[in-house]
Amino acid sequence: MKPTLLALVAAAAASLAMGANAHATLEQQEAASGSYYKAVMRIGHGCDGAATQTLRIAIPEGVISVKPMPKPGWSLETVTGAYARSYDFHGRTLTEGVKEIIWTGNLEDAHYDEFVFRAKLHSSLEPGTTLYFATVQECTTGENAWVEIPAEGQDSHDLKSPAPGLAIIAPAGHTH
Repeated sequence: MKPTLLALVAAAAASLAMGANAHATLEQQEAASGSYYKAVMRIGHGCDGAATQTLRIAIPEGVISVKPMPKPGWSLETVTGAYARSYDFHGRTLTEGVKEIIWTGNLEDAHYDEFVFRAKLHSSLEPGTTLYFATVQECTTGENAWVEIPAEGQDSHDLKSPAPGLAIIAPAGHTH
């Protein structure tokens, strides 16, 4: 391979890697149905150079008993609401819970950070499905709305602002 072609390939690979890191992403992108899940939402930049001041994460149906981790220097708020159905949780019936987590603080565009919460992925979630956590960064000017959900058969990489996805897998030792 010629040195110039090698340099172009390396530059293209670096560009793709930077583009992949530009979105809001979940650190672990698969988890078993019925398991507890530690979600780590990674935010790699602000909005066209502006600092992020608020991060909002919508919690999809089937994700219950959500507990966000406080961040030093950030305020934390949760929005609760009714679930579409009821869920058995350690002998209790849950009909409502956290539907959105909101952190408010300051994350400069030049910095990276992670926002963490823990939740139970209810056993009714079918392996092979993907849950999407619509995430919105509100900045000093503008916003990044990572809320696009791929249509059936569409690759999320084809979307401009894909919502972070979590693939549901079968519990260990479970076969169909």
